[in-house]
Formats: sequence, structure tokens, C-alpha cells
Amino acid sequence: MIQNLVDGVLTGSIISLGAIGLTLIMHMLRFANFSYAELLGIGAYTALVFDKLLAVLFPALSGKIGALTLTGTLALSVLLAMVVAGASAVVIDALVFKRIRAKADALSMVFASFGVALILRNVITLIFGQKAQLYSNDIAFAIVVSRDPLLLIKPDQVFVLLAALVLMGGLHLVLTRTTFGFALRAVAENPVLAQVSGVRLSVIVTSVWLIGGALSAAAGVFYALTNHLSPAMGHNFVLPVFAATIVGGIGSVYGAVLGGFIVGIASGLALMVLPSGYIPAMPFLIILFVLMLRPHGLFGEDQG
Repeated sequence: MIQNLVDGVLTGSIISLGAIGLTLIMHMLRFANFSYAELLGIGAYTALVFDKLLAVLFPALSGKIGALTLTGTLALSVLLAMVVAGASAVVIDALVFKRIRAKADALSMVFASFGVALILRNVITLIFGQKAQLYSNDIAFAIVVSRDPLLLIKPDQVFVLLAALVLMGGLHLVLTRTTFGFALRAVAENPVLAQVSGVRLSVIVTSVWLIGGALSAAAGVFYALTNHLSPAMGHNFVLPVFAATIVGGIGSVYGAVLGGFIVGIASGLALMVLPSGYIPAMPFLIILFVLMLRPHGLFGEDQG
């Protein structure tokens, strides 16, 4: 049970990163963006490209960092991938969603997001192929933390959890200690009133796409670091990310973080009683459960 709980916390941290931007976009733009999870794949594969490129340009940085399979070039690639994924999110909004929301309703944007997701996934498949890939072929040995109960943890897993918490902590400081954070929270609470107060909605929306894309890219790299890269990464994370958003309450950053951990832990513990083939259905069951008991989520506002 302890092993499943630890694995669930790790998965939850990755889901939480992906859910933060989604919950803000859904709250501000009032549509369910089913292409959002594809940013995880964009980030993961962008980091792979930069890792190979930097290893050729700066071979001295290609060595492993301590007990991690993470190399210096991959660490730098994560930052570059976050920039690329954030910029990609802004470009996608400018080319697709911004034009649609100016002429059509939210339902049209939802349909468009399905099309964008298919395009992004197939472009990744066309470029990198369907075969799963790894950042490193080195074997990552797990450390025996406890024998009774048995608990195995890989150094990469510890790094991923700590890095995810640092990113979440950094976002918390931005939201609570900066003028930009106050403006972003104001727009999330009441876009019309925020505009009347002098906040430029277009700037905030662009910033949210950047932040959400960057955090999703980090989530994609962290998942690939502890598992593998696959063009289906985004597709596999759509339901968990949406479940985290709904559980936490649409528009709540802290709710998205908590929702991500709830979904991750629930999926991890479910392995104790269910075959692994049924685990992808857990986020769907969580969504149904939350909608029945608290339709607006744990931290969401009741719109009724």
C-alpha cells in the first residue's frame, strides 16, 4: 500500500502541473480545451531534441547529475522546452481559438480543440514515429527505503517530485506576492470587473497560456524521465488533467494542485484492488463522484 501511495503522489504532482493552466484557461475563456494535454508531448519531445543538440554542442554537460539519469544538457533542455511549449500555446491560441471565440460560441471552440489535439498528436508521430523513446538508456536502480513494508524509490522520482513542488511554490509566490499575480487572480475571479479596474485582459490571457504551456511541458518531461516518451502522452493525460481540474474546482489553482494529487493517489491505490487495465477509468469515476457530491469542485464557486 505504501508503494502505491508513493507512486500515486509522484503521478499526482505531474497531473497537478498539467492542470494548473487548464483550470485558468477554462475559467477565463469558458471552454473545455481538449488539446491542452498535448502540450505535455510537445514539451517532452522538444526537450529530447534540445538534449541531443546540446550534447553535441556541449559534451562536457552530457554527464549524469549524481545518482540521477538526468544530465546537465537535459536539465537545460527542460527550461528551453518550457519556453517552446509556452510559446506554442500562445501561437495555437492566436491561430485557432482567438479567431473562433471572436465569431462563434464556446461549443465551437471545444470542437476545434479536438481537431487541434489530433493535429498536434499526428505531427509528433510523423516527426518522431510511434515507437516509445527514452531520454537515457542507463538503468535507473531503485533505492530500498523500507523492507517491511517494501518501499522502493528511484532517485529520478525524488527529483521529479521536488522539482514539481518547487514550480508550484514559485507559482504560489507569483500569485500572492506580485502585481501580476494579483491581476491574474482578479481576472480569474471576475474578468469584467478586472478590466474596469485597468487590467488588460489580452495580456493576462496570453500570460496564462505561457504559464500553462510551460508547466505542462515540465510535466511532460518529468513523466518521460520516470517512464518513457510516446506520441500518445497527451491523449493519456487528457482525462486525469480534466479530472484534477473538476475535482479542485474550475478557476482554482490550488484546487487544481490538490485535485491532481487526489487523482494520482486514487489511481495508485486502485492498483491494489483492480487490474491495471481498469486504472485509466479511475479519473472518469472520480469526475462522476465529484459531480454528484459537489458539482463546482472542492474550491470552485457555486454558479447556481
